[in-house]
Amino acid sequence: MTVGLIGLGRMGRGIAESLLRAGFEVIVFNRTADRTRELAPPKARVAGSIAEVARAGVVLTMVSDDRAVESVVSGDSGLLASLPRGGVHFSLSTISVALSERLTREHSASGQSFVAAPVFGRPQAAQAGELTVVAAGPSDAIEKHRAVLSALGPKLVIVGEDPPLATTMKLLGNFLIASLIESLAEMLALARRSGLDPRQVLDFFTSTLFPAPIYKNYGSLIVEGKHEPPGFTVRLGLKDVELVLAAARQRGVEMPLAESVRNRLQTAVARGHAERDWSALGKIAAEGAGQAAS
Repeated sequence: MTVGLIGLGRMGRGIAESLLRAGFEVIVFNRTADRTRELAPPKARVAGSIAEVARAGVVLTMVSDDRAVESVVSGDSGLLASLPRGGVHFSLSTISVALSERLTREHSASGQSFVAAPVFGRPQAAQAGELTVVAAGPSDAIEKHRAVLSALGPKLVIVGEDPPLATTMKLLGNFLIASLIESLAEMLALARRSGLDPRQVLDFFTSTLFPAPIYKNYGSLIVEGKHEPPGFTVRLGLKDVELVLAAARQRGVEMPLAESVRNRLQTAVARGHAERDWSALGKIAAEGAGQAAS
């Protein structure tokens, strides 16, 4: 079976490798055409256009934001125009609820299926086939291509037939991660200022009250000041928290914590950390405490 993949960034290349390991024939396309062959994994077939990828009938998109998704979906040679009737578009990106709603309508009107299938995990997890996938869309499309989604990682959670449900689930998860990173950043800044060893503090809490790996992993990045290469950038984190706030406004839900985290991410961007890992919030907290940030 041939699967198309659009987007060969930090996550896309690993996703392509996972699909190849699972035995799929993979045809790839990257919007930065001159980098496509450089980024494509061995054994993947490189397409010269979106229309060529769309002929596979099953296309995954893994691009950075709403604008990037729209650029590959819209237009005379975009997915909407090129995907055959009965074809499926799996969107793995973190996008707005509004765009997810629109793509659902537009693909349906074209006789195609749209499945929101955003993923949780950093680039290393993508490469190892250890992503978590949250999906929502037409049940027949998901079941028919379950093996495609299962190739990305061991956990596939289906939250319904309305794609915006999965989009919202992903935004909720990224809000929690952003809030977690900010809380770790502030906690470790206070620990340092109080004369405690931040590594000892982190080890204590991650072996007792908060044993989840995500606390240890992001806490370690903050303690070590290791914000490059990024697994997920400050710029993308800010984008996602803004999407969370947009969804909250749409539903009439107040999220003051999300507003606070957005402000911290904006500060990080203003201080030149946009393309660093979003654990760079640790630098912002350290600087706010008058400490030399690592």
